[in-house]
Parts: sequence; structure tokens; C-alpha cells
Amino acid sequence: MSVHARAVALVCALVLVGCGDGRAKGEDKDKEKEEASIPVETAIAATGAIDAAYRGTATLEAEDEATVMAKQSGVIEQVLVEEGERVREGQVLARLETDRLRLEVARAKATLDQLEQDFKRYESVYERKLVSREAYERAKFELDGAKAAHDLARLALQEAEIRAPFDGVVSLRHVKVGNTIQSGSPAFRVTRMDRLEAQIFVPERDIHKLASGQPAMLTVDAWPDRRFTGHILRVNPVVDATTGTVKVTVAMAPGQPELRPGMFGRVEIVYDQRQNALLVPKDAVLTEDAQHSVYVVADGRARRRPIVVGYSDADRYEVVDGLQPGDELVVTGQASLRDDSKVEVVNAPAATPVVASGTDTQG
Repeated sequence: MSVHARAVALVCALVLVGCGDGRAKGEDKDKEKEEASIPVETAIAATGAIDAAYRGTATLEAEDEATVMAKQSGVIEQVLVEEGERVREGQVLARLETDRLRLEVARAKATLDQLEQDFKRYESVYERKLVSREAYERAKFELDGAKAAHDLARLALQEAEIRAPFDGVVSLRHVKVGNTIQSGSPAFRVTRMDRLEAQIFVPERDIHKLASGQPAMLTVDAWPDRRFTGHILRVNPVVDATTGTVKVTVAMAPGQPELRPGMFGRVEIVYDQRQNALLVPKDAVLTEDAQHSVYVVADGRARRRPIVVGYSDADRYEVVDGLQPGDELVVTGQASLRDDSKVEVVNAPAATPVVASGTDTQG
């Protein structure tokens, strides 16, 4: 073969190789252009009712609770009740030793009897003008003083019995038999269990939403599946300048014996309700710089869409602008998405619509 022929053959071989490489590179580029689908879970936007409520925490307190003080000093002779026992107004809870007090009453009574007899004689002779008016009035003053002393001695004897101030339950006993107690020292605590209150402190910006009589709900850790009822009893008219809050007192409804003073609870006060609101799961909503958005799935792609939200509860948002009922929203997998990403739905959203009831939560 001549030199010219060999040169022509080499050029053809290089051209063929170049064409082959070009086809291979083109195929690689086509493969790179193939977009992988991102697996996501979705839910359907649906209409339903949502309540608006203010939520806070509080410790239950008894409306009526009193520490019963000893009115006399002495030694405890009898303790007649124990903690947890129900008592009636005026019932004797404990007695002090009364021997000395009884003697004081007897002495005061003897003095009173003597002065009454003396005064009767003075009255008789005064009417006949045999004694001066000054002597008569002195006898009368002494008699009045003896009556007061007798009344005080009887009162001291009565106060040796420690009594319940109202119907309730003995929630704490401070004394034991044989203890020496001083006047003004605590002996018992009596609590009225059927009138319980919860106090929450509401920011002043929200106080216009609340008013006396509005219904309230309470949940406590001891009964997690129960919702206890009540209502706003009063709203304090003064804003605390230190905290910027207003004290709101919630009265629990009677007939809920599971509730006890001292329980920690979560209070929910309903102040508005919207029917036929468009509701979406909270998991579907992305929040950046106070702006809300969702990924809407259509034709196998997820497109990011800004929305305006209204009320919310523990699980859902109300959407007031940006969506339509029936829109399919990504609830799991948003972290891997960009606008117009190709997606693969791995659940059945039509079978799991948004629950159509709930309560807006603020606070």
C-alpha cells in the first residue's frame, strides 16, 4: 500500500472513532437529563369547622379555702377529724383542755350573781332615796362589768372548740393530741372541693377576645383523655404593668370530682368558630420570615405556592388565600424539594383527608 493510501485509511479511522465518542457522550448527556422522582407523602385540603381559642396553663385553686386558727392557747385534748374527711360548717374539729376555762366561767358567774343581788338592794333603797345616785350608778356599772366578764369567760370556753368555717374537706391537719397550741396558730386547713378556679394571665393584646361567660375547657395530666368544662368567671380590669398581662379567672363547672386543688392543667377558652374553613395539615406548611407556603402536587410535579393562614389548632391551619379545596399538598419530603420538582406520591392522600374539626390555639 502506498503512503497516500495509508494516510487516507488513518483519517477515516479517526473520523469513525470521533463519531463513536460523540454518540457515547450524547447518550451520557441524555441520561443526565433524566430527572429522578422524589418520594413524598401528600394530603388533600378540605373544608371543615375550626374553633378559635386562647390557651394557657394554670394550677387549680379552691374558691373557698381557709386555714383554721386556734382562738385560745392551750393543750389539744381531742382531735375529732382526719385529713380527707368531709366536715360541715360549725362542726367541731378539735378541743382544747377546758378545766381552767370552766373554772373561770364559774368564778365569773358567782361574781355576777352576787352583784345582781347587790344591785337589786340598791334599786330598792334608791327608789326610797336612801342612797345617792352616785352609789346607785356605781353598783350598776359593777354589775355591767360582771356581765361582760361572764360573757368573756363563756366565749373563751366556746373558743376552746376549733370549728369548721364552712362545708368542705379537711385538707391539712397541723395538730396532734397533747400538742400545746398558741392563740392564732394554724390547726387545720379546710377546702371546699366543689368550687375550683384556674387563673391564667393573658397578654393585653389578646384581652379583647375574652369576656365573662365564655366557655372554657381544661385538660390535666391525671386524666389525659378527659376534657373538663368551665367558663370565664371574671376578667381583671387592670393590666399588670410589670408583665403586660391581665388575670383571667376560669370557674370549673360543678360535678367534676376528678379535679382537685393543686392540679396543673391546660386551659382553652373558645372565643370564635368558623364553619366551612379551608383546612390543611400543619406539616404541609413551610414558614420562612413570617411567610407561609406549601408545595402543591399537580401532573407529577410539586410547585411551591404562597398562602395566607388564619386560625390554627394543634394539627391544622386555616388557609384564607392561596389554595382551593381538593388541592393535593406535600406533607412529608419537602426538605428535598425545589419548585417544580418531579415527585412520586407514596401514600393514598384521598383516603386520609384533613380532619374537619378542632380548635384554634393562641398563647
